[in-house]
Amino acid sequence: MAAGTLIFLIIGGAGVAVLVLALLGTELAHIGNPNIDGPISLETIAGFAGVLGFGGAIANEVLGGRTLGQVVAAAGLGALAALPAGWLAARLSRAARNMRTDATPTRNDLVGALGVVVTPIPDAGYGEVRVRVGGQPVKLNARAERPIALGAQIFVVEALTETSVLVETY
Repeated sequence: MAAGTLIFLIIGGAGVAVLVLALLGTELAHIGNPNIDGPISLETIAGFAGVLGFGGAIANEVLGGRTLGQVVAAAGLGALAALPAGWLAARLSRAARNMRTDATPTRNDLVGALGVVVTPIPDAGYGEVRVRVGGQPVKLNARAERPIALGAQIFVVEALTETSVLVETY
């Protein structure tokens, strides 16, 4: 293996490693200054560098890569392959960052939820109920106007706080 190929492989490996870290949200570019932002994302640069390195290594081996001219030609071919990869990385990372998501559930979303008693609710105290909010099971502290036994089906009448509710049987 030619020395140029090894250098290209190191560039490609470093690019892929930075791309993986960037996509996992490590925010490498924000070290020291959390307000760093620019026109080109870290994912774009890392994707470009990864394809430049691996594309350059392939081109260097195909061209023979023993002279400076051959290594420069291999770098040009690697850069030619890296341009669409960088563009694609920019589009995909922007789409992931700007993805629409559902609103975060609030205590108002608890009212009307159906559930089951998991810890009996005493006359003048709290028990526990399990309800589904946004499709997810949530265990909450619960009060009722009269005692409710374990396993009873309940209906949330009022959200007292974010973690406690007033319930009735149904």
